[in-house]
Amino acid sequence: MSERADGFTLEEIVSRFGGELIGDGRLRILQVATLENAGPADFAFLANQKYRKQLKTSRAGAVVLSAGYARDCQLPCIISDNPYAYYARVARLLNPPRPATPGVHPAAIVETKLHPSVSVGAATFIAKDVRIGENSVIGPGCVIGEGVSLGPEALLYGNVTVYTGCMIGARTIIHSGAVIGADGFGIARDADGSWTKIPQIGRVIIGDDVEIGANTTIDRGALDDTVIEDGVKLDNQIQVGHNVRIGAHTALAGCVGIAGSARVGRRCTVGGGAIILGHLTIADDVNISAATLVTKSINQPGTYTGAMPFEPHRDWLKNAAQMRHLDAMAEKMRELEARLAQLEKKS
Repeated sequence: MSERADGFTLEEIVSRFGGELIGDGRLRILQVATLENAGPADFAFLANQKYRKQLKTSRAGAVVLSAGYARDCQLPCIISDNPYAYYARVARLLNPPRPATPGVHPAAIVETKLHPSVSVGAATFIAKDVRIGENSVIGPGCVIGEGVSLGPEALLYGNVTVYTGCMIGARTIIHSGAVIGADGFGIARDADGSWTKIPQIGRVIIGDDVEIGANTTIDRGALDDTVIEDGVKLDNQIQVGHNVRIGAHTALAGCVGIAGSARVGRRCTVGGGAIILGHLTIADDVNISAATLVTKSINQPGTYTGAMPFEPHRDWLKNAAQMRHLDAMAEKMRELEARLAQLEKKS
């Protein structure tokens, strides 16, 4: 539901978020939608060239787009340098989070004193010495360990687990099933081949305005802390190993894995299914494509890709077989080049 049942006019939207308005500013917008499915009271966006043709047939009330597309638009529109980010702001305006009812559910167990504005759901357990900021919401079935700190306006959906001593900043959102502060994979092999567990005595430190997706796991540090800086966005089912540091405003897509003690810079993006090996450093402003395996540090900003494009399976089998022999083929090439060089000297 919008914060106002009657929505917002285009003039009101532009007054809040800027941009150049073309068309009737009195038009009232009630919701956001895609170009294809939008109706006369909906606000749509165009940020990708392949959807440009949909402008001609869209029934949207208004569209946000870049200046280069404005001449193709017969609808009221707002010109923005970043249409997708503009759409995101409008979507948030029209779809604010539902306010939670303050107070502790009778079925929750709370061993610490909470501010009256905090909301705690059923079957949640909050241990002693926990600090939770004002207007935070802890969903049902959560477990908050001893000594945990949550900043104001934090939102934990149902069944989130935060282990002892972890610190979570203001306005952080953690989705269901996430585990913050479990032990990292710290084991040492003994002479007889068995494994000895290494105590993980660090914490997880999470900054402000972070979002953590469902079933994502962030391991606590072995000695130092695992650190997630301000504004980081983590998708679902991500694994962050112990002592990893992720720089501010970096975004990771689903199923990314980061091994222990890796350092990821600020404003980076990592595509789905990518793997970053341990003890590596990724510079600021690096974009790693989906399914890329990063085996060495990246010291310069830019886009890095390691995935092979898909192809028919029969062709893939042939190419994979040839790739296994690349080293031998390279050695033969060196031998042939040496022989050719000798022949050129004799001629």
